[in-house]
Amino acid sequence: MDLKSNEPFWLVKNGLRASYPSLHSNAECDILVVGGGITGSLIAHQCIRDGYKTMLIDKREICNGSSSATTSMLQYEIDTPLYKLIEMVGEKGAVASYEACYRAIDQLGEIATKIKSEAGFSKKYSLYFAAFKKDVDWLQKEFETRKEAGFEVKWLDEQEILKKYNIHGAYGGILSTQGGSVDAFCLAHELLQYNHKKGLMIYDKTELVHVDYKRRFNLCTTATGAVIKAKRIVYCVGYESTNMIKEKFVDLLSSYAIISEVDETLYRQYKDVLIWNTAKPYLYMRTSDDGRFLIDGEDEEFRNPVKRDALIGKKEQKLIKAFKKLFPDKTFYSDFAWAGTFGETKDGLPYIGEHPDFKNSYFVCGFGGNGITFSVTGMEMVSDWLKGKKHLMTPYFAFGR
Repeated sequence: MDLKSNEPFWLVKNGLRASYPSLHSNAECDILVVGGGITGSLIAHQCIRDGYKTMLIDKREICNGSSSATTSMLQYEIDTPLYKLIEMVGEKGAVASYEACYRAIDQLGEIATKIKSEAGFSKKYSLYFAAFKKDVDWLQKEFETRKEAGFEVKWLDEQEILKKYNIHGAYGGILSTQGGSVDAFCLAHELLQYNHKKGLMIYDKTELVHVDYKRRFNLCTTATGAVIKAKRIVYCVGYESTNMIKEKFVDLLSSYAIISEVDETLYRQYKDVLIWNTAKPYLYMRTSDDGRFLIDGEDEEFRNPVKRDALIGKKEQKLIKAFKKLFPDKTFYSDFAWAGTFGETKDGLPYIGEHPDFKNSYFVCGFGGNGITFSVTGMEMVSDWLKGKKHLMTPYFAFGR
């Protein structure tokens, strides 16, 4: 499955940051991480920190899957509003899910600082506004629910949003103090290089083609002919997990993104805030660390990569039109446009945990708009499970929930 278009901005911006060999001889490890994107790099980072002999493989060049196409908005807000999530999973699980994503942003910042990252991690406010007047009532209910749960939020009416952010057609919204952004492609590469020096074994262009699940270990055969004996496998394969797991558990969607030329005026005005709305599909907007303005949206059902990418030009124009509607006095000079694939789950929560068809294994699949923050929580969960400990989020992120 092709998860991105040919030229996502991050891949062009960063280039080939590192190259790793493919695996051609048999090997052993405690933990085999399958997938070399931002999720796999975070899980491998935790496993190395916990002292496990860890190996990471990817069938592509490292980070050339979804991590090169992500918009990398770091939010504690889950695709499902908190008040609705409470109705679906109960107050304890819903609030804990939001709190986990909240903490994950700061945890990612701590990781970036520790490895001396140059991936542009930045803390930001988050503005979630009503795209239509009919959305104001439920968005205010969401505001009250978050406030009651202890999240630091403020309600802005239409005039306040216009005055503060010069956004037209925003009928009120929730301003949160917690949010962030990062170049996930760059950060994933930095994490892998940091841990490679600490003993992480990394092999790209090494596809896992068969696993013989034993009682206390797994024998993993790769397309290169090598066999890896691993005590545990952690699958960080994102939406390609749909090719592995029989039952349907996620809906795949195509998403489209554009990023402007370097624009100091736009950057200065919006560098401290993430902007998104209640439209369906919703619109994401943020600045990049190199002074550009990024817009994501125009989602539709994923069919195949060829049809998805054929729509890039059309979707680019729609996103520019949406920008002009919100910012009629500004001009957007598009520099790059690309597409990617993401998934929606029934409750907006990820799938992180064991699956009965895969022994001695865990999946870390951070679907939705919170993929990266879910993956940070996945670090904690995998770390606890490997030590025989329980984790609060296990039942809420489990398969078959």
